[in-house]
Amino acid sequence: MKRVLFLLLCFIAISCGQSEEKSVSSDTNKKSDSATPVNGDWLIYHMASEPGTLNPITATDAYESRINRNIYETLVDRDNETLELIPLLAESWEISDDKLSFVFYLKKNVKWHDGTPFTSKDVVYSYERIIDPKVDAPHLKSYYNDVKSVEALDDYTVKFVYSKPYFLALEFCGGMPIIPKHIFENGDFNKHTAGRSPVGTGPYKFIEWKTGSEIVLEKNNDYWGTKPNIEKVVFKVINDETVKFQVMKNGDIDVAGLTPVQWDKQSASEAFKKNYNKHAYFTPNYSFIGWNQKKSFFSDKMVRRAMTHFLDRELVLEKILLDLGTVVTSPFFLKSPEYPKYIKSFEYSPEKAVALLDEAGWIDSDGDSIRDKDGEKFEFEFLIPNGSETGEKIATILKEEIKKHGIVMNIRKTEWAVFTDRLQQRKFDAVTLAWSMGVESDPYQIWSSTQAENKGSNFIGFKNKRADELINAARVEFDRDKRIKLYNEFAEIVHEEQPYTFLFCRQSTVAINKRFRDVNIYPLGIDYTEWFVPENLQKYSAN
Repeated sequence: MKRVLFLLLCFIAISCGQSEEKSVSSDTNKKSDSATPVNGDWLIYHMASEPGTLNPITATDAYESRINRNIYETLVDRDNETLELIPLLAESWEISDDKLSFVFYLKKNVKWHDGTPFTSKDVVYSYERIIDPKVDAPHLKSYYNDVKSVEALDDYTVKFVYSKPYFLALEFCGGMPIIPKHIFENGDFNKHTAGRSPVGTGPYKFIEWKTGSEIVLEKNNDYWGTKPNIEKVVFKVINDETVKFQVMKNGDIDVAGLTPVQWDKQSASEAFKKNYNKHAYFTPNYSFIGWNQKKSFFSDKMVRRAMTHFLDRELVLEKILLDLGTVVTSPFFLKSPEYPKYIKSFEYSPEKAVALLDEAGWIDSDGDSIRDKDGEKFEFEFLIPNGSETGEKIATILKEEIKKHGIVMNIRKTEWAVFTDRLQQRKFDAVTLAWSMGVESDPYQIWSSTQAENKGSNFIGFKNKRADELINAARVEFDRDKRIKLYNEFAEIVHEEQPYTFLFCRQSTVAINKRFRDVNIYPLGIDYTEWFVPENLQKYSAN
């Protein structure tokens, strides 16, 4: 249960988060089904791109999280229905009155997939790797800066001590990714072989990774908890949306996200509806265009605001997303109390954009139809990941709009691993992506100035003293109403500065094969460990 913010491949990833469901389905896959759960069958799960690694400490994207969530486990988890924190690898915990000390009592019957017992030494080792300056995990380090110590009191008791209170301390102590010490302690941690062959404690164990093709998990028959019914889960990598949909029509993918056109048009056939149920639901996410503030054009907030004015987001929402989402204005979940509904988005207005550019000094001084300033032409590169069909459409719309007003934009598409590396190295001008968030928000990982360097998640280089003060004050404020007031002022600053052009909170649009039973859309998304397939509908053998 690693509740850091994850990068999403823009607009097509299946998200997990708080949801409001709209389903187009029969009742044949709900819990009310009278069929008795049985073992057997496989689940073929589509991914638009494969992760760079399955090391849960160094990985940064939602693809890794989707695969690892049932390989690795944490001390606590969120209940599917109530969202309350519940025991997982810990059987219980104690919190000191000053909220600085957290003692976890571990389950004693848990083993890693290779048969080695799980102990508190694994917990301590995992924490030590997260804070190790040599370990490439800045996205995680940001949540453990205030941890003073982590100590194994005995083999099955571990104690976290904070230097100051943190309102999400229990979630991040208990939700810290835990890896096997005996596996990772030898070799280069950042490039460890276990990053491609993970060993966890969860209900599924890793079997195979065929690069560019699929990652295969198999049911862990020695699992300490309730064993799943599905025998094998295959994450099939197809980054071409047309190919993916054709494979679905052939019945060779069981779960996949649908693009807006696929959701609205292509899946409307009787043949598709015969085999799949469709679900649309909001999750904690937002998409954005990020402007690298180390670049001369985007170091000026007037230019960033101008770029926002150039994009007709309402038109994009209607024509490209087919109204499967909402335009947003801040880095908080649209459906949460933290979201400042009173902040109005900058409207589409090329006239206002041109005026801002002129005021900022970006004019066409030499008559070549390209704006310039101090001898530099306004020409930049817009980075998008392969497979982001909707992201590419938005980039194209923006490119054509700003071209009319003297700005040259070149679109560059890269593979996901190259894409994330360029973000970490700050080798981009502008980028479009989405963030997947946890149940409660802490903007520190993305927006603190401390995260602008050393491969932190603040890759656009946003730095604002007052914003830092508000973020830090909110982290030690346990009264949610008071915390919301701090976040409102923070959101106002971000709106004024426009380091991102905020785009949409997009609904997850998912198709699931009807042969699966006990399928539910929980507040944190889908949970296939509960699913089963009646014997007469099973498609794949155990071998």
